[in-house]
Amino acid sequence: MAQQNDKQKPEAEFRAGLISASVWRNEMQQDGQTVVRYSIRPQKRYRKDDGSYTDTETYFPEDLPKLILVIQKSYEFTTLKERKDRDEAVPV
Repeated sequence: MAQQNDKQKPEAEFRAGLISASVWRNEMQQDGQTVVRYSIRPQKRYRKDDGSYTDTETYFPEDLPKLILVIQKSYEFTTLKERKDRDEAVPV
């Protein structure tokens, strides 16, 4: 039995400064088979005036290169992971 404080964790996370992208694994049923799909959540974390941290989905133009980088790394991870999972599922 899982404890209440057990939370699902991302499959991977890529960071560049305040910008990050989390990769989430999602299993679903399709045509009687379990299919794995990945979703990617980009975000920016910053410190507010009161010292607490908060997340935003708003970016300044100078944030865009870092956003592109973490999304590219997330894409590479999911593409290679899906291929590896497919290759492992095929009997040799």
